[in-house]
Amino acid sequence: MSAPPLVVGFDLDMTLIDTRPGFSACLAAVAGEAGLSLDIAAIATRLGPPLDLMLATELPHLASGEIAALVDRFRALYPGIAVAPTLPFPGAHESLAAVRAHRGRSLVVTGKFSPNARLHTDALDFDIDVLVGEVWGPGKGPVLAEHGASIFVGDHVHDVEGALVAGAHSVSVLTGGCTEAELVAAGTHTVLPDLTAFPAWLDEHLLETRSSALQAHLRELGSVLVAFSGGADSAFLLAAAVRALGPERVAAATAYSASLPGRERDPARSFAESLGVRVLTPSTHEMEREGYRRNDGDRCYHCKAELLDVLRPLAERHGLRHVATGTNADDLVAGFRPGIRAAAERAAVTPLATAGLTKAQVRAASRRWGLPTWDKPAAACLSSRVAYGIEVTPRALARVERAETEVRRVLEEAGVTVTDLRVRDLGDQASVELDRTVVALLGRRPELADTVTATVVATGFPAAVLDRRGFRSGSMNELLEDAHRFR
Repeated sequence: MSAPPLVVGFDLDMTLIDTRPGFSACLAAVAGEAGLSLDIAAIATRLGPPLDLMLATELPHLASGEIAALVDRFRALYPGIAVAPTLPFPGAHESLAAVRAHRGRSLVVTGKFSPNARLHTDALDFDIDVLVGEVWGPGKGPVLAEHGASIFVGDHVHDVEGALVAGAHSVSVLTGGCTEAELVAAGTHTVLPDLTAFPAWLDEHLLETRSSALQAHLRELGSVLVAFSGGADSAFLLAAAVRALGPERVAAATAYSASLPGRERDPARSFAESLGVRVLTPSTHEMEREGYRRNDGDRCYHCKAELLDVLRPLAERHGLRHVATGTNADDLVAGFRPGIRAAAERAAVTPLATAGLTKAQVRAASRRWGLPTWDKPAAACLSSRVAYGIEVTPRALARVERAETEVRRVLEEAGVTVTDLRVRDLGDQASVELDRTVVALLGRRPELADTVTATVVATGFPAAVLDRRGFRSGSMNELLEDAHRFR
C-alpha cells in the first residue's frame, strides 16, 4: 500500500503567466476593428473570468450574439498577437519543477480557450501533464477531482471556489487582481506573495501532511513490532510509533546474524532503549536458506523472508498486532527490490511508504525531532557487498566487515572523514567505494589511495581497486542489470 501520487493543479492566467500585455494588445485589436471604446487597462486588472462575461459587463448594450462574435474574433487574432509578449511569472518554471521533484504531476485548469492556452504552455516550455481549458470557478472542482489533485494554485477567488469544490488545498498567489483579504474571505488555505515562494511551501506542506498521515496510520495499526536495523528509516519509524502509540504498544526487533555489522548493534540498542521501548534481539538464520547462500539476484527476497518468518510469531508472543518495516516511498520506485515483495507476502506493514514519506523527508523530520540518526549514512547488510553469483558465507561476510573497519581506520588516521564506505567482494578482487569527495582527494594523494587498497588486500582479498565513480547505493544491481541486458 502506498500514498496516492501527488497531483497539483495550476490556474494559467495571472498565476503561471502574466497575461496582461498580450491580452491587452489582442483586445485593443478587436475593439479597433469593431469600433468599440473600452477601458482596456482597467479590464486587464480584473483578469480571471471568461472573456464573454467580462465583455458582457463592459458592453451591456450588446446582444449575446454580438458578444460571442467578439470572443470568436479575439480567439482568432490571439495566436498572432498575444502569445509572444506573454511571459511566465517568476517562479513558474521552478514551481512546476518542484512538483516533478516530488514525483508529482502538474495539471493546468483554466478558463482560457484550450488551443490558445496550449500555445502559451508550449511556447514557455511548461512541464505539465494535462491541460484543461474553458472551465471556470466551481466548474474547476470536478476537473481537479477527476485528476486527483490535492492542491490547486490560483490567483482569483473563483480559483478558491474550484479548489474547495474538489476538496483540494487552495493556494492563492497575489499576482492577480484579488487582494489577500478577498482570497481569505473566499476560504483559501494558503496565501503566497507569488510563485517564487511555492517550492519551499510545497516541501513544507508535504512534510507536514505526510508526517500527520504517518501518525494517523500508526494509531490505526494499534501496536507494532518495528523491524529495527538502526538506520535512519527504521529509527524514524520507531520514534514515530512511540509518539503515536506510546512505548508500551511498540517494540523494536533487531535481528542478529552474520549479515549485521557488529558495529551497528550497540548504537541500535541504545537508540531503541532511549525511546523506552522493549528491545528484542532474535537470531535469524538466512544462511540456512539455499537461495540466500546461492546469492542470485533474489538474495534479498530470502533474507527478508527469513526475517519476517522470525518476527511475525515474535510479535504475536508479545501481543503486537503488526510487524512494520522501514520501507519508504523512494524504495517502492527504486526498481529491483525483491525484499519488499517478500515482506508484502508476509503481510508486513510499511507505514513510511503508506504515508508517502521519502528518504529526504525522513531525514528532515528526524532532524526536527532531534534524532541522532537523521544524517546517518545508509548501512545495508554485509551480504549486499557480495557480488551476485558468489556464495554468501560467514567467512566472506567477516572478511568484508574486517576490510571496511580497517579502511575506515586508515582514513581517519590520515585525517580523512568518510561517510559512505563499501568494500564490494567481486570474487577475484575487492572494489572500494567511498564518498566522491574522498575519491577526488585520493586522486590527489596517490600514496594514500595505495595504502587503502593494500589495507584491503591485507584483510584477505586477493586484490583491491578503488572505484573512481564513488559510493553508489545498490551498485551491485548494476552488474545484475548488465548481465540481464546482454543475455
